[in-house]
Amino acid sequence: MFKKILLLMFAFLSILASAQLPKVVSGKIERVEDFKSQYISPQNVDIWLPEGYSKDKKYSVLYMHDGQMLYDPEVTWNKQAWNVDDVITELLRKGKIKNVIVVGIWNDGKLRHSDYFPQKPFENLTSVQKDTIRNQLKKTGRSEIEFNPNSDNYLKFLVRELKPYIDENYSVYKDRKHTFIAGSSMGALISLYAICEYPEIFGGAACMSTHWPGIFTLENNPFPDAMLNYLKNNVPDPRNHKIYFDVGDKTLDALYPPLQKKANTILINAGFSEQNFKTLFFPGEDHSEKAWNKRLFHPLEFLLKK
Repeated sequence: MFKKILLLMFAFLSILASAQLPKVVSGKIERVEDFKSQYISPQNVDIWLPEGYSKDKKYSVLYMHDGQMLYDPEVTWNKQAWNVDDVITELLRKGKIKNVIVVGIWNDGKLRHSDYFPQKPFENLTSVQKDTIRNQLKKTGRSEIEFNPNSDNYLKFLVRELKPYIDENYSVYKDRKHTFIAGSSMGALISLYAICEYPEIFGGAACMSTHWPGIFTLENNPFPDAMLNYLKNNVPDPRNHKIYFDVGDKTLDALYPPLQKKANTILINAGFSEQNFKTLFFPGEDHSEKAWNKRLFHPLEFLLKK
């Protein structure tokens, strides 16, 4: 009964949020409601344009997942937000980053985990291992039907449908050097997967509090090793890619530090250095939008540095 009440509340808040644009302190948001796709369920897309946006200039593009959580805490389910507009506006004012627009892709609450769960590492698991993942996700309420990742289709939506729309309708650079992707938790995992699957499209990825476990326990969990092995075999070229990681050590983030160290070793062995790779540890920080907001300037400065 309690679970049904929570689902009804989430649905109500989602409807409420979709009916109004988030308030921003600077710039403006243009929304494409229910962006139609042949690959995933229709999603709202919120495009943030900085103050003074002009077709006479060219802008980099930052694609961000969990788009309904990016701007205004008053319209989010947990009353927290990244406040992306505040952070970018301040960095632009100080002249620390290049001109950029933000494309925030909403998640589908029921399908978020399947859309963001890296598909190829999952498909490399044995049948027994896949069932372990499925059972864990069902137990934690992340999947009411048999779980199967849909992330390859989610990335096709980004690359084949959304990016062409943004390239056509906004004054942006279209090349890899100016195209970035970012997210937290499962959004970080799909950002990493995106730059590995489409290294010709994305020049940089920001992966905050990366949810390496895929599920919510490390016990009897085959996925982290599968994901790290995938990364090892699909690392993008360090000569023309940048990757940012960070991690806290409270709540869900407490699971991540040992796995993050393994990922760091993979990238360093592949030739990444401080010029194109950064990983930061934030002791005492938890797994929340408030935490990500406080340190968002780090990946933005790293990826978009003038």
